[in-house]
Amino acid sequence: MRILNRKCWSRVASACAALGAAWTLAIPQTAEACGGVFCDGGLPNSMPVNQDGENVLFVLNQNEVEVHIQISIDPNTNAQKFAWLIPIAQIPEFEVGSQPLFDALLNSSVPTYQLQQTFEVCGEDGISGGLSSASNGDPGLSSGDGGTGTEGNDSGGEDPVVFKTTAGAFEIVVLQDQTIEPIKQWLIDNEYQWIDGSEMVLQQYLDEGNVIVALKLAAGSDGGDVHPIVLRYPSNENCFPLRLTRFASIENMDIRVFVLGNSRAAPTNYRHVLVNPLKIDWLQFAANYKDVITKAVDDLEAEGLAFVTEYAGPSNVVQPFAFNFYSTSWNEAAFVGLPPEEVISTLNNQGLANCFGADFCFYNHPLVEGLLNDFLPVPDGLTAEEFYANLQAYADQIDAMAWGDGSAFAQALDSRIIAPGEHAQELVDAYPYLTRMYTVISPNE
Repeated sequence: MRILNRKCWSRVASACAALGAAWTLAIPQTAEACGGVFCDGGLPNSMPVNQDGENVLFVLNQNEVEVHIQISIDPNTNAQKFAWLIPIAQIPEFEVGSQPLFDALLNSSVPTYQLQQTFEVCGEDGISGGLSSASNGDPGLSSGDGGTGTEGNDSGGEDPVVFKTTAGAFEIVVLQDQTIEPIKQWLIDNEYQWIDGSEMVLQQYLDEGNVIVALKLAAGSDGGDVHPIVLRYPSNENCFPLRLTRFASIENMDIRVFVLGNSRAAPTNYRHVLVNPLKIDWLQFAANYKDVITKAVDDLEAEGLAFVTEYAGPSNVVQPFAFNFYSTSWNEAAFVGLPPEEVISTLNNQGLANCFGADFCFYNHPLVEGLLNDFLPVPDGLTAEEFYANLQAYADQIDAMAWGDGSAFAQALDSRIIAPGEHAQELVDAYPYLTRMYTVISPNE
């Protein structure tokens, strides 16, 4: 069970100078030595994009919090046992988020490091090989199935459910009570995984007036259906949950917070630390980066409760990576009334799939194959590649009941892929500034 806690953020109007100064210090001076010969350092190398841990995007709207949470499930675990609890100030709206947006945020703003080699004449006859080490890690350079929900009655201690809905592949309930015991019992009775020892901290959240949001995969869904989730509710406080990760996290778990707004964002109740450029392993393109951050965060006064800013600058650095957020060629209406054997060719025409030959399919959105599995299940004895790459040849084996008239597929395509993608593009276009912050946190912190 993943349990999120609170970490607060605020707008910072004039932060560019401070950020620039920090990264200016990361450029060592040129060192000259006559007669040296040095190899070119080559193109900038980005650090590997690590999507483990927690990745969250806040959109700084006036009087409204919009938070996108990337949900990932360990493929080696039973996805049906997955559960996620989020303490939150009030009942939010829920909708499906965009996985390609998170891919783009992670890849477009990842810090980049390189060595630059220069050569200068040393005196009249000698040649100097001046080795200068510079950083391209400058953040300015690097680059629901719309369920309507149902309201419940105020909690009386026996039934703590105050709201139910669905969003894409997730069933969602909001729980509220004066004590944690009725909530714990309800979750256990309804097959949500429970972590022993979390009662005291969850009770603290209830005492502070929070409700508990619980998510799990809907029946019939699996790991291939998992997508980010969006929560939206009135508030001026943007908080990333951390306190309860002690029950679910590993040592030095990665936490990445992205903020889209009109200016830079910074933590208000955590410290902010700077990367020491002298500790970076420049020759290995910052292979020790996480170790450096961990030591900075764990240093005196920060004591494990601090963030480093990895990027603060124009949001137009965010470009679709591998998959588009959204394309005007995507059209769910084309699938209503469509014969099932024409589904793949229609997806091909819309740019959502590339299936050709006898047994090859490539999907241009991570949820397309999951939707096909739901509404065009693969017949026994065939592989997914064989079936989807040549639907016409297997038309007599298609499950007509699962496909129906295509309306359910069209609705799912819109709510899980098209609408989230369109909203992701709108966000990147509407907000000019992106802040990316990173930390590592351990259970004892």
